[in-house]
Amino acid sequence: MGSRGKRRGETRRNTNALVIGGVAAVAVIGAGVGAYALIGSGEQAGSTSASATDDKPEIPKGPPTAKEVRAVADGFLTAWQQGETAKAAAYTNDAAAAKKALAGLTKDAHLTGLKLAPGTRKGAEVPFHVTSTVEYKDGKAGGSDSELSKPFAYDSALTAERRKSDGKVLVDWQPSVVHPDLKDGDHLETGEAGDPPVKAVDRDGTELDAKKYPSIGTIVDGLREKYGKKAGGTAGVELRVVRKESGGKSDKNALPDKTLLTLSKGTPGTVKTTLDPALQATAEAQVKSSKKASVVLVKPSTGEILAVANSSTGFNTAFQGSLAPGSTMKVITASMLLDKNITDVDKKHPCPKYFTYGHWKFQNDDKFQIKNGTFKASFAASCNTAFISQAPKLDNDSLTKQAQSVFGLGMNNWSIGVPSFDGAVPVMSDAQMAASLIGQGGVRMNPLNMASVAATVKAGAFHQPYLVSPDFDDRTLAKASKPISASTASKLRELMHYTAIAGTAVKPMSGLGADMGAKTGSAEVDGQKDPNGWFTAWRGDLAAAAVVQQGGHGGDSAGPVVRKMLLAGG
Repeated sequence: MGSRGKRRGETRRNTNALVIGGVAAVAVIGAGVGAYALIGSGEQAGSTSASATDDKPEIPKGPPTAKEVRAVADGFLTAWQQGETAKAAAYTNDAAAAKKALAGLTKDAHLTGLKLAPGTRKGAEVPFHVTSTVEYKDGKAGGSDSELSKPFAYDSALTAERRKSDGKVLVDWQPSVVHPDLKDGDHLETGEAGDPPVKAVDRDGTELDAKKYPSIGTIVDGLREKYGKKAGGTAGVELRVVRKESGGKSDKNALPDKTLLTLSKGTPGTVKTTLDPALQATAEAQVKSSKKASVVLVKPSTGEILAVANSSTGFNTAFQGSLAPGSTMKVITASMLLDKNITDVDKKHPCPKYFTYGHWKFQNDDKFQIKNGTFKASFAASCNTAFISQAPKLDNDSLTKQAQSVFGLGMNNWSIGVPSFDGAVPVMSDAQMAASLIGQGGVRMNPLNMASVAATVKAGAFHQPYLVSPDFDDRTLAKASKPISASTASKLRELMHYTAIAGTAVKPMSGLGADMGAKTGSAEVDGQKDPNGWFTAWRGDLAAAAVVQQGGHGGDSAGPVVRKMLLAGG
């Protein structure tokens, strides 16, 4: 199934601090005994002991001061630079993990001559610049060791926090302190690469350069892990991020290893992708203006992925993201209601201001309602209660079965050629089941999933998306166990087309012709002021989906991104 991407904060009891406190108490009592012997009064001796208790220092509270932050940062960075890993680790709130990670820089990563330069403090955070040299003995050359050496520099940061038990200010230990690409369980390692490098080329055979196409970086990492040993290349010597073993290659959504520095180049094998260079350039340009935007363009008739881009290039949200899709999910819900003959395109359908289900009171955006309207009108206006109100007629697993059997989602069996998340529509009950009908609750998707949904509607059949042709490695693509009916597909195209000409998707889809359709979405996320904006659409033999995190209404944020992609495709 394809090859294969937090929370911090744990306060631990410090028994050493308690022991030290006990010793101090004994010392005070001893002083009291001495005073008693000199003064000759038991009452006065008791007073001395009580006074010591009253004078016990109060444990500091609140955020670390600027002086405290600088002190702990200077102590930690100085000890680390001097190679005193145990001393440096003692400045953190997880000395064991810190000592192991810092020692690994010399033992596993082969970093020497480490220099650490702190930057300007920002609150409790202190950025710092790391310069070093990677030195490695390669035993392959001429039967004897060959010295390989290259400079290696990068930026990182640490955050200071106050320990509750004793008020001491320490470095909050995270793997990313060592290197920003490290996550829990990862480590840096220099040596012969496990997988030979690959050269990714577009559908025309031209190499895809990560400098020209920034989103290609994570894709090449994934291609290398899956096809490095099959594409005919030979491994070189590299410094790389080695991901934790628990993920392994059996976890298709896990992050692949990442090369940070090449000391000795291997010979890359070539892997051809389905990407279109012009469309990929357009995708990169469209996500560039947003901090958290992702887009995917596919060919409905085949499933070929023509373009993929992320504004944040460290993680491939377009393929591996797991986000609530909001009202774009109503395409799948509508297909289910149509298949079950619960409603029809022009059938009268309720869209009240409110609807209560599972003890939750649901409402529409701005509390609008449509009186005596049709299902088509409710779909185009993205009426939440039009879908929530149908929950009493459904089983808890109805939506799950529809997503899996008709749209091929949530089965964890897509094999696109690189790591991917295939969507999740878990069986829910009560209010959470109702919320799932409008793309909230436990439903999770990414732009690849939602582009596939639009493609399935347009083609009238599910074609698993793929980045590398299955002919390259004779792999089997996922199938839908229950093909979408011709009637339902036709009605969904009518609903999405009407949304594009008279509903919430009018502005982004204006002037794109007659053969097109769309659906908008906005997904609420706990802790976010603005919802994530979603948009999925098709035009001719193109289907695209985009998400702009914290973008607000999908038609305003993600819609223009999709529009540009559909226009670029001709």
